[in-house]
Amino acid sequence: MDCQDEVNCGLHLVIQTSSLPEKNKVEFKLNKDTSSFPGRLLQHDLERNYSSRQGDHINLVSSSLSSFPILQRSSEEKILYSDRLSLERQKLTVCPIINGEDHLRLLNFQHNFITRIQNISNLQKLISLDLYDNQIEEISGLSTLRCLRVLLLGKNRIKKISNLENLKSLDVLDLHGNQITKIENINHLCELRVLNLARNFLSHVDNLNGLDSLTELNLRHNQITFVRDVDNLPCLQHLFLSFNNISSFDSVSCLADSSSLSDITFDGNPIAQESWYKHTVLQNMMQLRQLDMKRITEEERRMASVLAKKEEEKKRESHKQSLLKEKKRLTINNVARQWDLQQQRVANIATNEDRKDSDSAQDPCQIDGSTLSAFPEETGPLDSGLNNALQGLSVIDTYLVEVDGDTLSLYGSGALESLDRNWSVQTAGMITTVSFTFIEFDEIVHVLPKLKIKFPNSLHLKFKETNLVMLQQFNALAQLRRVDQLTIDPQGNPVVNFTLWKYYVLFRLSHFSMQKINGTEVTQNDMIMAERLFGILAHVASSELPQYRLISILGDAR
Repeated sequence: MDCQDEVNCGLHLVIQTSSLPEKNKVEFKLNKDTSSFPGRLLQHDLERNYSSRQGDHINLVSSSLSSFPILQRSSEEKILYSDRLSLERQKLTVCPIINGEDHLRLLNFQHNFITRIQNISNLQKLISLDLYDNQIEEISGLSTLRCLRVLLLGKNRIKKISNLENLKSLDVLDLHGNQITKIENINHLCELRVLNLARNFLSHVDNLNGLDSLTELNLRHNQITFVRDVDNLPCLQHLFLSFNNISSFDSVSCLADSSSLSDITFDGNPIAQESWYKHTVLQNMMQLRQLDMKRITEEERRMASVLAKKEEEKKRESHKQSLLKEKKRLTINNVARQWDLQQQRVANIATNEDRKDSDSAQDPCQIDGSTLSAFPEETGPLDSGLNNALQGLSVIDTYLVEVDGDTLSLYGSGALESLDRNWSVQTAGMITTVSFTFIEFDEIVHVLPKLKIKFPNSLHLKFKETNLVMLQQFNALAQLRRVDQLTIDPQGNPVVNFTLWKYYVLFRLSHFSMQKINGTEVTQNDMIMAERLFGILAHVASSELPQYRLISILGDAR
């Protein structure tokens, strides 16, 4: 072949195997210019199949399977293509030995069958290595390539990111279309700008610290459910998360803390199907310029801002209600403890009084000592513990007043003072039910006149933990104008243990024409039974008691 043919054919390469003599030398011809490397890397598209990049066509006439092929170029060829070499689509299973190419900067092995990276450690000025679409299972053989800036290993069989320790100058790393399950061993790549991990087996995103120059991260077509550490990437502008398993913004909440992100994609995720998707993303990432490859309009941004304010108001109100609910719970618990302490004091005093009556011969000093030990404020293991509990809760309110709809609830004796407030006419008129809890019934009796004045429409009274112990205590309710319903909770009201207590209430408060007691409708038969049981007793009592006493007992019942 003459020189003119060589020029017409492009580049004339001579490749020989290391085990063959000179006579077995074989020749290859490249049918076009070897410059098959793109002028610039397409952003977020390194996962694309480079089918449009046709490399040099080399016809292999003969080879040996016993060792590596050796590639040699003539002086003229080295001058014409001194910094680049393309060996794509040559059906190579190994990397050939490349001698005398110390100035090589661009090397292309696309679309071959190479299983291992080797025989290139001498190319220490290499800045771009393209091994797209091969059968490589492990990243190796790159430790001497300290100048490497672009490493393209897409569409291989790599399972783990490794052996990149010396490649601190990497600018672009393409590992799309592999079998990688974890992001690791890249924290030292502080100059890396583009990282492509699309079409792998990633389930989560983290371990990105140290990638201070990263501007583009492609994670499309994985199995990602949550994202972390993205807010630690100060230069990240483009993040592509399309076609993953992200279902809520909470799982990618770190994105809201990124001040540099301007372009992001979520299409193909469950989250993108939600009605609130777009507004939520824009509310939390106001700096975005593009969402799902579409430019964000000013109207969309304005609507997101309005919704964000409303959402913030809702959150504040919800937080406020949560605080009030918790305060109510703590206050009621505290009132309950105060009530239990009080009941224990009363029980201890009663016990001591019984002891005095039953043992009159006991030494007076001993009686005094036992009386003192019955009070929580005095010394003693149990009493001291109760006293400490009381002191520990002293910072919490000891009573609670709550208006919920048409119900006024009073917890603790201090709540009775609320009846002296200047209630608005509207609020007072709405109250139809008044509930008393952890308050002595005998204390409640004193405020009943205020109750019927302040809340004229209150027709339902509830008593829980009020120490109703005797039937006679119900007599005090007669001073009210009207009561339609009465609820006496068995808890803390021993009077309900009397079988006939309901009939006594119906008889004593018959002028109210009571409709319900403890949620049960009052019937005409109930009224007749009440009159039969207590009518005679009432007659006897009225004939034996002086007039001033009758007036005190009956009150408004007359």
